[in-house]
Amino acid sequence: MTLSVAERTAERRLDAPSRRRPGKRKSTLLTAVMLLCLVYFLLPIFWLVVSSTKSNADLFSSFGLWFSHFSLAQNLHDVFTFQDGVFGHWILNSLVYAITSGVGASALATAAGYAFAKYTFPGGRAMFAIVLGAVMIPMTALAIPTYLLFAGAGLTNTPWAVILPSLVSPFGVYLMRVYAAEAVPDSLIEAARVDGASEMRIFFQIVSRLLVPGSITVLLFTLVATWNNYFLPLIMLNSPELFPLPVGLAQWQAASAAGSGSQALFSTVITGSLVSVLPLMAAFLFLQRYWQSGLGAGAVKA
Repeated sequence: MTLSVAERTAERRLDAPSRRRPGKRKSTLLTAVMLLCLVYFLLPIFWLVVSSTKSNADLFSSFGLWFSHFSLAQNLHDVFTFQDGVFGHWILNSLVYAITSGVGASALATAAGYAFAKYTFPGGRAMFAIVLGAVMIPMTALAIPTYLLFAGAGLTNTPWAVILPSLVSPFGVYLMRVYAAEAVPDSLIEAARVDGASEMRIFFQIVSRLLVPGSITVLLFTLVATWNNYFLPLIMLNSPELFPLPVGLAQWQAASAAGSGSQALFSTVITGSLVSVLPLMAAFLFLQRYWQSGLGAGAVKA
């Protein structure tokens, strides 16, 4: 009886010795290192959550990494009612500073990075070298010159004194330049030009959509940096109503550690710190769906 081709192929597979692909070997050392890193990153957050549920007395009389008397509701009430609810103003200030600076820095870095990546103009390499050099300069070295500049312009003790310096992101420009060079095909730009699209239309309707993942990355970096910025608002602002969360919480902490005659605000400061972390976590959870790559893959066939 003649066997079909499929039957003969199946018979040869059964007769042939089984060949197993070498499976991925699990590295015990790598797993242990990753677990240690996980504990290292999550332990401070766990301590912050646990400590936010304790009163001032429990903070010093109970084990720091486990719960005792649950006083989170009272602590939250103290945070939002202390000093006539100034903590709410600090949250609003931080949101305004961080969102305005993040969106502005992301837009400027996207436009500048695209220009450096796709356009050739006199002095372009020298300007990009200056941008790279600016990445290496620490912000603290620029604090005093920035203060003198804004004091001469009469902008100290205003929200612009925090927002305008945060719009400048040399690392964001460098990141977007590298990203735009790979994410935006030159043939796509040339095709748009052949179709009669202007440079502004190419950027806003085509290129900006391809650069969304990089723009979101710069937005998140600037958002976190501005939200956690302490030194710049400290030297620029004098009115407590304009303080962001880091400066305001630092003042409460200083009042707690001042000695006799001051209020015990340790639990209030810790609970306020927990509340200040939540908007950043929400921002990462909301923006991560836009944090994807390869949007331009397949846009132009080779």
